[in-house]
Amino acid sequence: TGLARPDAGRAWIGGVESSDGDGRAAPLFGYLPQEPAFYGWLTAAETLDHAARLFRIPAAERRQRTDELLRLVGLSDAARRRVGGFSGGMKQRLGLAAALIHRPQVLILDEPMAGLDPAGRRDALDLLDALREHVTVFFSTHILADVERVCDTVGILHEGRLVEVADRAELLARYTTNVAVVEARADAAEQLPALAAALHDQAWVAGTEVDGARLRVTAGDAEAGQSALLPLLAAHNLPILRVEWARPDLEAIFLSRTGEGES
Repeated sequence: TGLARPDAGRAWIGGVESSDGDGRAAPLFGYLPQEPAFYGWLTAAETLDHAARLFRIPAAERRQRTDELLRLVGLSDAARRRVGGFSGGMKQRLGLAAALIHRPQVLILDEPMAGLDPAGRRDALDLLDALREHVTVFFSTHILADVERVCDTVGILHEGRLVEVADRAELLARYTTNVAVVEARADAAEQLPALAAALHDQAWVAGTEVDGARLRVTAGDAEAGQSALLPLLAAHNLPILRVEWARPDLEAIFLSRTGEGES
């Protein structure tokens, strides 16, 4: 954002350098800090009007943008309420609206879900998901489940260095393991040993392990197993609750890439 000078490296937004502190890139992005601060005596509508004035937006357009954005973030009913009485989730949504007031190309968010209750976090994630069609959203967070839900591209930082940048789906697929977990209904657990024995006859199966109502199948050829497993389960007419090819989540991948998961 240009608010701090880097010790090393450079950054650009929309082709304009933003790391040299001269503000040339400022009109190209909106910014929401982790803890947005507002003048508590202003209403939500007045807050957005004030933000629009900073970008020299004409009066008619200011009114239009204020109404549009209050609707977008679900604060239309609170437009005339003073911000000092807003909840943390409402302030977060108002901060998003203020960051979008000048129609930026990029929206930069710092820990946008920090401090939100479960309902507020869900609403914020839904809003970010809806914004993807209008603006590039770039955010930092340590809540990796949120990244897994809404991000197209993931970057992993470790000790100030970017150690990984990849498409989210590609990154998750890269760490997919060759183990399938089959969870049967509790009253069908006694059928799993017979299923495990039948699986041993399959060329793609490297091993099986039964644990109560769960069967772990290790595949020597994961691609073949992903095609063959479900038809085999259907042929055995086993009441199944869940079938999943195990893969680590982003938290496990992060720990693996940064070495924090090593003992």
